Amino acid sequence: MTLQTALRQGAEILDKNSVAAPRLTAEVLLSHALRCDRAYLYAHGGDELTTVAWIHYGRYLDERLRGKPTQYITKKQEFYGREFRVTPDVLIPRPETEHLVEAAIAAIRTHSSERILDIGTGSGAIAITLALETGVPVFASDVSMKALAVARENRDRHNARVSFFCGDLASAVAGRSIDLLVSNPPYVPGVDGANMQREVRDWEPHVALFAGDSGLEIYERLTSEAAAVVRPGGRLMMELGYRSLDAVRAMLKWDWTDIETVFDLASLPRVIIAVRRF
Repeated sequence: MTLQTALRQGAEILDKNSVAAPRLTAEVLLSHALRCDRAYLYAHGGDELTTVAWIHYGRYLDERLRGKPTQYITKKQEFYGREFRVTPDVLIPRPETEHLVEAAIAAIRTHSSERILDIGTGSGAIAITLALETGVPVFASDVSMKALAVARENRDRHNARVSFFCGDLASAVAGRSIDLLVSNPPYVPGVDGANMQREVRDWEPHVALFAGDSGLEIYERLTSEAAAVVRPGGRLMMELGYRSLDAVRAMLKWDWTDIETVFDLASLPRVIIAVRRF
């Protein structure tokens, strides 16, 4: 079987099983099986597929048909122009989270932000990107030791100045010492789980997805704990979940001021920014 035939058959199988972007997915999986880039598939489409590569490709197709996200099969995902290792122990970084990163980079460059903390770091994509883009050391925490192991791999791969530690939100941080606290917290209401894509619901870590029945449980804790660790004049930035803007703004009204909202390309509220009151 040639690479061209394998690619065509794989795309047809994925399409018949209603897998999104079947051709692209087949290209990514076949490239992963061959340990090559996608351009190689077209430059060498007439080459014969080796037995070993066919075995790997078939296994990857089967995993994708069972709902496993492509990123967990290839163990990589691009974020802010860099490749990060991902496993089922961490959320797959989304392009929407780059709005949070861009807002944080702007704040670091504009204000005095020497102590930066990323809470719920997962793969470490946010913290590592901030450290590399600004040159400022970053602290990052997660409640999951398995997630931190993945984050440390990514830090070492990119040679970023990030210090990781295990902690439940801001509970491990003492004093009002943080200049900028960023977080992409869990915000999916538990009742929405049944309606989620199976790739997300069945494969991504629930501790990083769900936040009680309302989806606001972690926001409530995080805004309260952040008020105790962010210095007066320091900033809090959080990614927003669907329909959470009004509720999160209400949580911030006592301890925070200068509240701003960043909208994504679909004009949805994506990031909320607040300054700690003096």
